Amino acid sequence: MSDLEGFGFVLPHWLYWGWLAVMPLVLMALSRSTKADEAEEPHPVMGELQADEDPVIRLHFEGNAFTRVVDWISEKSGVFVAFWTVNAVCFYFYEVVMRYFFNMPTIWVHEASFLLLGMQYLLAGAYALLHGAHVRVDVMYNLLPERGRVGMDIFTSMFFFIFAMALAGTSWTFFNDAYQMGETTVETWGIQYWPVKGMMLLGSVLILLAGISRLIKDIVLFVRMGREAAK
Repeated sequence: MSDLEGFGFVLPHWLYWGWLAVMPLVLMALSRSTKADEAEEPHPVMGELQADEDPVIRLHFEGNAFTRVVDWISEKSGVFVAFWTVNAVCFYFYEVVMRYFFNMPTIWVHEASFLLLGMQYLLAGAYALLHGAHVRVDVMYNLLPERGRVGMDIFTSMFFFIFAMALAGTSWTFFNDAYQMGETTVETWGIQYWPVKGMMLLGSVLILLAGISRLIKDIVLFVRMGREAAK
């Protein structure tokens, strides 16, 4: 007899992971059909540093092959995990119905949702960096001229890379240990925990690549601003 018998419907582990992998791809494909309605609206070119994302920088860098690929991955990874939010809404709706209408609370909804949102948070870092959504202390930053701000971004990137590389190294250790021991969560549902830590590793790699792309663009902008000032 299974330990999960008597709990009503319990989402299978394979279905949970498979659904998270396939569902965003389906919705992303369906969303393309709406792009024609937005064709007349101006869109920023991928790879550019946009004024609304970093208001002090008005120059644009079209990017090289590397930055364009990395920015595309950062953009799509953010859109991909954004669709996971729909699952959390559906999961908790199912929980409320089962708990209050049928008196059959689930043993998996809460765990499935907080794991989902945790992975979403880890994977969205590159998207946030691409769109300038990370927190920045602007006390001194706003006092600098435009080229000085770009230079400050270049200088402070060393702290970002220290953090990103430490996160990637630690994430690899967590993932490898969890995979080797077949770690599962301690709740009754007992789903595999190593994919979650794998998303931590993937997210750290993505944000590291996004940081490299941002640094390349900052360096080019810094040089271009210097040439413009020398004219």
